[in-house]
Amino acid sequence: MTSHRPVRKAVFPVAGLGTRFLPATKAIPKELLPIVDRPLIQYAVDEAREAGIEQMIFVTGRGKTAIVDHFDIAFELETTMEERGKDLSALDPTRFVPGDLITVRQQVPLGLGHAIWCARAVIGDEPFAILLPDELMIGEPGCLKQMVEAYDQVGGNLISVLEVPREQVSSYGVIDPGPASGALTEVRGLVEKPPVNEAPSNKIVSGRYILQPEVMRVLEGQEKGAGGEIQLTDAMARMIGQQPFHAVTFAGRRFDCGSKTGFVEATLSLALERPDMGAEVRAIAEGLLAR
Repeated sequence: MTSHRPVRKAVFPVAGLGTRFLPATKAIPKELLPIVDRPLIQYAVDEAREAGIEQMIFVTGRGKTAIVDHFDIAFELETTMEERGKDLSALDPTRFVPGDLITVRQQVPLGLGHAIWCARAVIGDEPFAILLPDELMIGEPGCLKQMVEAYDQVGGNLISVLEVPREQVSSYGVIDPGPASGALTEVRGLVEKPPVNEAPSNKIVSGRYILQPEVMRVLEGQEKGAGGEIQLTDAMARMIGQQPFHAVTFAGRRFDCGSKTGFVEATLSLALERPDMGAEVRAIAEGLLAR
């Protein structure tokens, strides 16, 4: 097996305003809204840890300090629960060694590409992962771990993709596929929200990336693209042909928690699978549907 520089760092772009979830997000970051009883950001961080990520980099904005507080020690709460004989595992104590959680500010909302570029000093000259917390990926193993295993084989740049019905492709970024082997597909190009009859495939980009540090230099000089923002897709497209570029078809489920219906779907789906509440939730759902 070829040796590639390990992926130790992951970037979480969490600076968005969450306007689609107002008024809930007026005072609470969207990433802390719970899917059942775990904040959305927790799922992404746990996925990264499973994949061997050592350093988490949150690209934040104003009003997002609560995200970092979530991963801090809650001394008063933990002490009180311990004194009362409560189960501390309910806190899901995701502890970071000092220095393993880093925040950088995206001071102006110039798009995903700009958010990633804001982390350039922390990334340095290492390959790194990107996880978009809005995309809740459920699988065994997790999406990023599947990607890291593929990266260990081929190196270069990787994106996660999912196959969707062709009539849905115009809502997503789509890959122009080359040769495929198992879950790996060579990427020849990227097309953002193509018309159905012009889409090169039905494989959509799904919120997980492993990129080489050279992408930062591409982003450095990149002009604004769609929506007047610096687009990560544009930077990745420029790297195709310069470095190996593959897609990993994720074996698992994706929930678009950036939309209200996707958020409800994720909550209901995961609640139904919980041994402590699944049967009760199913009975509630069946009762509602029978009305």
